[in-house]
Amino acid sequence: MTKKILLLGSGELGKELVIALQRLGQYIIAVDSYENAPAMQVAHEYEVIDMLDGDALDELVDKHKPDLIVPEVEAIRTERFFDYEKQGYKVIPSAKAANFTMNRKAIRDLAAKDLGIKTAIYCYAKNYDELVEGVEVCGMPCVVKPLMSSSGKGQSVIKTKEDIQKAWDYAMEGSRGDLAEVIVEEFIDFDFEITLLTLTQYNGKTLFCPPIGHRQERGDYQESWQPMSMKEEHLVEAQNMSNKVTAALKGSGIWGVEFFVGKNGVYFSELSPRPHDTGMVTLANTQNYSEFELHARAILEIPVDEIKLLKNGASAVVLAKETNNNFPVFSGLDNAASIPNSDFKIFGKPSSRPYRRMAVGLSYGVNEPVEELVLKAKSVADSIKIG
Repeated sequence: MTKKILLLGSGELGKELVIALQRLGQYIIAVDSYENAPAMQVAHEYEVIDMLDGDALDELVDKHKPDLIVPEVEAIRTERFFDYEKQGYKVIPSAKAANFTMNRKAIRDLAAKDLGIKTAIYCYAKNYDELVEGVEVCGMPCVVKPLMSSSGKGQSVIKTKEDIQKAWDYAMEGSRGDLAEVIVEEFIDFDFEITLLTLTQYNGKTLFCPPIGHRQERGDYQESWQPMSMKEEHLVEAQNMSNKVTAALKGSGIWGVEFFVGKNGVYFSELSPRPHDTGMVTLANTQNYSEFELHARAILEIPVDEIKLLKNGASAVVLAKETNNNFPVFSGLDNAASIPNSDFKIFGKPSSRPYRRMAVGLSYGVNEPVEELVLKAKSVADSIKIG
């Protein structure tokens, strides 16, 4: 049965989700704060609104009367979702999940205080003085993040007292929405980070994708690879944590659950109730279903019995270096395409700015070590030039 789906957020992740949903016969209205966003280019209809304007959001829902409301970004007036559910609309994965996970304070308190999941020591700050107090509690080095942001925006590490003011200013610059508050976290001495893509389904069956390793700069992912080699006991620990927190939030869909893994075990970090940027490695056909296909099936209540790793893979981002507000032009695609067992996806963003993610390079191989695949994906990404 064809459903009308209101997609709130139309970036590169939303674009891949639209494609996956259309292949299952669905009708999509893509929404974002600017025209020509990537998902709008492949959707049936699009709308441009400020999704932090609750009244505008209400008008949009009333206009389209969608069967499903699918949030894909953080900057949304998510408290309105509870009203939509009362009116009979279905929010993906649920109003509670969207509201909690779009705010680091809510999800961290749920995990650490309500569910007893191991996290870094943390506290909150609404101003510079409270940040100073938070640094004393967590110690240095420590990490500062806006309570509402995405892709690492506004995130920094405080190593000295001189860094505190800079960290506060940077967090406010990177904060999405109108929430002027940060979380201060103990710096975990970890060996690596993983994203554990977790699929919750209407039939109660939860599945896990093979763990994805990733590297970050400026709080934003640069490369990801699948699978991440790790101790079985640590993987089971991460799966148990993920199962516990997704069950508490309720709903069907793919969840990007992030963990730190080190000598002291596994620490819960963050959670997104939607496809995750590090999960773009699944576009290299590493699995029987990409993360976008899994999300599409889950929200449409099409059962998935098994998630299988088909091959190893890696992804590397292509970042813009300059500002261009007139549809950037890409070159070097012939060089990128000449690299064996590789691929790339250009997102189609209508403008660029320094460090904006514009495309992704991919590589894959059945028996090829992920370390070599990461280097190959970076070669693909480096071949693509943006003008």
